[in-house]
This record gives sequence, structure tokens and C-alpha cells, in this order.
Amino acid sequence: MKKGLVFRSTGSWYTVESEGIFYACRIKGKLRLKGIKSTNPVAVGDRVFFEVDQHASEPEGTIVAIEERQNYIVRKSVNLSKQTHIIASNIDQVFLLITLHNPPTFTAFIDRFLVTAEAYQIPAILVFNKLDTCTPDQEKEIDRLATIYDKVGYKTLKISATDGINLSEIEMMMQDKVSMFSGHSGVGKSTLINALAPDLKLKTAAISEQHQQGIHTTTFAEMFSLPKGMKLIDTPGIKGFGVVDMKLEEIGNYFPEFIALKSDCKFHNCLHQNEPQCAVIDALNNGAVAETRYQNYLQMLENDSTYR
Repeated sequence: MKKGLVFRSTGSWYTVESEGIFYACRIKGKLRLKGIKSTNPVAVGDRVFFEVDQHASEPEGTIVAIEERQNYIVRKSVNLSKQTHIIASNIDQVFLLITLHNPPTFTAFIDRFLVTAEAYQIPAILVFNKLDTCTPDQEKEIDRLATIYDKVGYKTLKISATDGINLSEIEMMMQDKVSMFSGHSGVGKSTLINALAPDLKLKTAAISEQHQQGIHTTTFAEMFSLPKGMKLIDTPGIKGFGVVDMKLEEIGNYFPEFIALKSDCKFHNCLHQNEPQCAVIDALNNGAVAETRYQNYLQMLENDSTYR
């Protein structure tokens, strides 16, 4: 029996690293995790126990157990709405790549992602990419958005993966940590990873002119070991992000600026909608809470059946 780390998941096969050797592994029988209705019982970042196939010509094995996860991040499965898909596990931090254009990243997506990261206690860093293609007005908009999230307490960075602007700061933050990279298709994840680790030579693709959306170049999550103790998890581009496993009254707890004010609300179970003497609504009216964040919160309360 060996212990290893899952570097790659393609659905039926998993690449597991143990003592410098990579094993192609399958799952023993129907391995399922308690309490998680997931389309993928084993995820990149999992620490697993596996049995080596002594008769195989190449390093192969069978995963028999998964060590308890420190954390994980999930989203709703695209085809099976009642199930979830574990994107990755045991993550120290997640970098969310954002572009204002080509393709556009909307604040509703950003806030849903941040709520999920908060729920699973994963520090999130917002990375505004493609600085080299921004007009002066677009740069002002990036500064406006960055100010909103800086004020809440999130770390924000402005970079150009193509021109290498501010990449050393990302590299510094990644040292001795497991970092997940996420965002829409086309925001430049593969370009950024190639800039950080040129030897990987990940595929990149042009943006679809018709729809202004990225073309998927990563089809499954994969972990890479880089120098200085860095481990990087590349993930497929995400179009939408449905938050799961939350009750209505919990959602506000994952907005740091709301939770800081909650004790000042008249009602301890205040949903910050139209209750009297709500500290969050007062802060919104005073400009201390961003309108976009508040509207995205209301949208989460009203529109997503996964909360009910």
C-alpha cells in the first residue's frame, strides 16, 4: 500500500505521484465519499492510498481510500444539476483570473466564486489580466473594481501574462503553496502558467470573435510541480458558477463586509433585504457597501434553487 498525491484526473484514470514516480490509477469498485454527491469521487489535490499492480509493465495501481480533505472547492455539475463536481482539493489559495473584455468577466460571477471560496475557507486573490490590451477607460474600470474588493479585504493584482507585468508578485505568493488557477475560458490562464513555467508549454487558443468567449484549451484539472515548492492546479474554463450546499441565511456570512456588520442588525437572522434597522442596508445607503456586491447577493438569494 502506498500513499500518493493526485496530479491529474481524466474521469476514469488518475495520475498519482508517490516518491517521485507517477502511477496511472483506477478507483477500486464504487468508491464514494460520505456526504458528497459528486460526479468525481477523486479530485486533483487528493491524498490517496493505492495498491500497486505488480504485474503491469508500466507503474499502475488501484486507489482504495482517500485521506480526509483539508478543503475542496465545488461547483454544480453541468449535466446533472443535483450533483456537484469537485474542482480540486487541499488548496492553499486560489487565483481568479478576470478580464474586462475579450472575454468579459461580470461581477456576478466574481462574487459567486468568492462566496464559494469563503465557504470552503480558501483564500482568494483576484487577478486582473490583459493589462496590455486595455484602453485608458478600461484601466479606470479595473481600478474601480479593484478598489471595491481591496476594501472588502481581498488581495487584487493587475497583470499582463503576455508582457510579464507583475508576474513576480504572483510567483512570490505561490512559493511553498498549492495554488489553483480559475476563471472563464480565454482569460489567459494557460498563457499565465506558461509565463510562470515555460517548460510546461500548455496549449493556448485565440478568443472566438463571434461570441467573445474563450475556447477551452484545458479539459480537465491538472497539477504541476514548479520550482521553489510551488504546486499549481490548472482548471478548465468555467462559464457559470452555481454555489451549492448553502441555506439562504448562510449566504450573507460569506460576504466579509456583511458579516462585519451583522451584529448591528436588529434581527440576528437578518437577510439584509427589507428588514428594519438593517446595518448592511444602512451601510449600502452610506456608500460603505458596494452596490454591485449587494445586488449580486440579492440575486443569489432569489435566483438559485440550490439554496433552497
